[in-house]
Amino acid sequence: IFSIVVFGSIVNECYVNKDSQHPELLCIFNENESACSYGIAVGVIAFFGCIFFFVVDLYFQQISSVKDRKRAVLLDLGFSGFLAFLWFVAFCFLANQWQRTTLTRGFSQGADAARAAITFSFFSIIIWVVLALRALQRYRLGTDMSLFATEQFGTDPTASYPGYPGGSGVESTETYQSPPFTETLEPNPKGYQVPAY
Repeated sequence: IFSIVVFGSIVNECYVNKDSQHPELLCIFNENESACSYGIAVGVIAFFGCIFFFVVDLYFQQISSVKDRKRAVLLDLGFSGFLAFLWFVAFCFLANQWQRTTLTRGFSQGADAARAAITFSFFSIIIWVVLALRALQRYRLGTDMSLFATEQFGTDPTASYPGYPGGSGVESTETYQSPPFTETLEPNPKGYQVPAY
């Protein structure tokens, strides 16, 4: 949402006529076209990145490969950190250029949009740093493989391990193998010979 506010306000109201004698549209940030272009570019990149990672988060549990899950989390971490840096540069650049702007009558009509772009650039830094920290936390949690494995267990830490899935509930005496984790009471079960060393 913040990226839409930034690039939307720059596109809609930050290109204005300096005065009635100059018909061309100028960037309100100290007449520096680079400031407007940079703000728009970062806003658009952030917007499409948010859409992409939203879709990745929706389908994250359906990614079966552990390596692909790890790559998705690392990509999220890298992209969030990169966007936090881009928003920091955008905030500094736009604030610096706005400080140097002399407000003429034409420029004053886009002043609120310029201030909104600067303000939401600052808020975007905070949001993307939080997203980067969240991705880092997901990565650290995933190093014990619980994040990257399918969710087989409940979220309750006191929950016990689920039992061995049985068939009909009635055990037959003629099974091909015994259920796991059971102890046999026979010293030499069914044809097994203890090797003599």
